[in-house]
Amino acid sequence: MAGELIYAFRIMRLPLLDAGGASIGRVDDIVVVPGRSGSSPRVVGFTATSQRRRIFVNAGKVAEIGDEGVRLRSWDIDLNPFKQKKGERLLGRDVIDRRINGETVTDVALRWRSDSRSGGWDISQVRLAKRTALRRRPSHRLVEWTEVGHLFAATTEMAAEAARLHDMHPTDVANVVRSLPLAQRRQLADAMDDDRLADVLEELPEAEQVGLIQGLDMERLIAVLDEMEVDDLADLLAELPGDQRTKILEAMDDEDADMMRRLLSYEEGTAGGLMTPEIIVLGPTSTVAEALAQVRDPEWLVSIAAQVFVCRPPYKPPTGKYLGVVHFQRLLREPPSMELGKCLETEPTITPDISDREVAERLASYNMLSIGVCDEAGRLLGAITVDDVLDRTLPTGWRQRRRQETPSRIG
Repeated sequence: MAGELIYAFRIMRLPLLDAGGASIGRVDDIVVVPGRSGSSPRVVGFTATSQRRRIFVNAGKVAEIGDEGVRLRSWDIDLNPFKQKKGERLLGRDVIDRRINGETVTDVALRWRSDSRSGGWDISQVRLAKRTALRRRPSHRLVEWTEVGHLFAATTEMAAEAARLHDMHPTDVANVVRSLPLAQRRQLADAMDDDRLADVLEELPEAEQVGLIQGLDMERLIAVLDEMEVDDLADLLAELPGDQRTKILEAMDDEDADMMRRLLSYEEGTAGGLMTPEIIVLGPTSTVAEALAQVRDPEWLVSIAAQVFVCRPPYKPPTGKYLGVVHFQRLLREPPSMELGKCLETEPTITPDISDREVAERLASYNMLSIGVCDEAGRLLGAITVDDVLDRTLPTGWRQRRRQETPSRIG
């Protein structure tokens, strides 16, 4: 995929496929935003028609683009209507067929980038056509995107700033956000992609998260919250006023809302309040090859993908009886056909009612990257990773004291 050109006009005729390859709609257009200074404009997603609705498909949710269609990484799909944000352009509607100095844009070439922090598709070249009185057919030429850069230029100062910050680490972007007055924070949030804003929210203290999301309408808010890690989302919801939290839960998918209510039921400062139910869980007859396929999924956090928890069915927390864990290194050492039940490791688990400090002590004592949380019946409820424990146990205000100087160019 890397380095190969793929043309927008071709993509805009492809079926939209779920993770299993079944057609669930058709791609209509491609959503792009400006790149940071000197960098190519980038694709943030696709619009598609599914169940008679025009929806948005985040580029990060796409596994591949091929002759058969645009295939998603998972079966989950957001059916909320597409709403174009400031700074976004639709290639089919806003760019293709535009006239430039006697020539017409007839197509846009995209190239996969693997050298950026998050990868993705960028605008590489633009196809122009020109008709003359002496030729019956138009002549065509491919030009670099920089030759027609005004087609993709940022329309606002905040859109330009969002583009500049895109490839920075979310922690550094959060430092920029914190340096701005509240009004400008909200303007910058409005210009960010949903998944990018979710990443930044996760790096801010909950009180500042609340102030930032107050400027979002409910539709956008749900889209952003859907991109957050569930443990971070639970912490944020716990900080909201009860009526606002209720409205958000009612607007969420029923299954997600039920999961959030379970997490919110645990007391602050306990293991239950720290854990995430979004972990890799397989059965004892699953193979090493199946486990590695799960670990390879880039949607998993590194700390979550470091191990596979093995349980009796059901495999979604709360699971059946917890059996043990297989770490990534062990998976690499065993033959692909080996069943996980034959390479289990027995590690201590904890109950959801123990304190944050006890969780930290267990992780430190056993040199663990994560620890499983089980109920009294031995069912796996979720896991706690060492990064979340550090975030909770470090002194208040550590982000402010330790943050790097990352100045904003706004103002």
